[in-house]
Amino acid sequence: MDMSEKKSVMLIGLKPTVIDFSSPDFANSPGLDAHKIQAGLDKAEEDLKRLGYDIEMCLTDAGETAEEVVRSRLREKRFDCIIIGAGIRTAATYFLLFEKLINVVHENAPQAKICFNTTPNDSPEAVQRWI
Repeated sequence: MDMSEKKSVMLIGLKPTVIDFSSPDFANSPGLDAHKIQAGLDKAEEDLKRLGYDIEMCLTDAGETAEEVVRSRLREKRFDCIIIGAGIRTAATYFLLFEKLINVVHENAPQAKICFNTTPNDSPEAVQRWI
């Protein structure tokens, strides 16, 4: 990908250290922990950069300041694609946060494609489906 064509991607997710892995939301993921999630996020960032994307991670708390953090970051830069991670999207605990973040993205980055991963490992595939 030519630098003049480089597409910008924001990956929105929870800070791995704020996730409650003992909640029922993670019952089907034994052994999952903050370290494994962070390793997956680091790999996703590396893979996306290697594919030529300008990637920005936006890791938030579980809702106290998440909306404002995402809003602020979206106002600083134009993004072509926004990934909202499975940790926010699929856990019932974070359903309202997911809904709020969708609206923040919609209001502040209406030009951006929105995509979803199932784990940090398939983030490149999610982005490539849309840009």
